[in-house]
Amino acid sequence: MIRHCVFIRFRADVGNATKLSIYQEIADLKRTMPGIIAVYEGENVSPETGMDKGFSDGFIVDFVDEAARDTYLADPDHQKTGAKIVAAAEGGLAGIFVYDLKLPSA
Repeated sequence: MIRHCVFIRFRADVGNATKLSIYQEIADLKRTMPGIIAVYEGENVSPETGMDKGFSDGFIVDFVDEAARDTYLADPDHQKTGAKIVAAAEGGLAGIFVYDLKLPSA
């Protein structure tokens, strides 16, 4: 299983409605793309002050394997949503942190 973690520093002028719309677009891909196990999103609620380095929001997508993740990355709908994330992030790509973990199969 691959856990695809995306953390975002949204620009101050990006409202909650825009964030929710982006998260919904990511979640909608689960219905159309085989290999997506689960999608989680939301604000950071960690009590570890300052450890987030300003990445106050994010989402996680769990995939059955690397091939499913790679299909997602190449998908045109994902790429459109990704462009929206870059446009909404503070500093564009500098405001996005992506980290993938390979987890043992259940």
